[in-house]
Amino acid sequence: MRLWMLTPAWTLFVNIGAWLVIHLGVSYLCLKLPDCWFARTGKDSSSRREMESRELRAYNRIGIRLWKDWLPEGSVLLKEAFSKRSLSSRHPHYYDKFALEAYRGEWTHWLCMVPAPLFFLWNEPLYGWAMVGYAVAANLPFIMVQRYNRFRLERIIVHYRSRE
Repeated sequence: MRLWMLTPAWTLFVNIGAWLVIHLGVSYLCLKLPDCWFARTGKDSSSRREMESRELRAYNRIGIRLWKDWLPEGSVLLKEAFSKRSLSSRHPHYYDKFALEAYRGEWTHWLCMVPAPLFFLWNEPLYGWAMVGYAVAANLPFIMVQRYNRFRLERIIVHYRSRE
């Protein structure tokens, strides 16, 4: 339900500004949350491993390896952020940290989509739905890459731990 009537120019300005604040604000908030919020706990069930294996195969079918490196890396904007552009170590503890940060990144992008319905407050319904579409289109590829990388890293971590 549209509550505020803005001129088209102001609507565009508010939409761009709101998305900038949402993306940077949620990213900063998630960066400041303690690692324990994103640490994977519990048993690694065979059903979860099977689901992750199916998801990895789906990502490979859509050619994620071909396009994932084209996505921008968020640590460029937030200097405190962990860079997930490439692996910089082969140490098991680094893999654990990378997997944790991939999970943090995944949740960051999920949370960036949550405020999308607010755009109906100042946009016509068609443009409100366009903002919801933007939220999905701008975040879903990053979620897919974070999950893909995390699943692959967790396989490496399991391999290292089984050798110890």
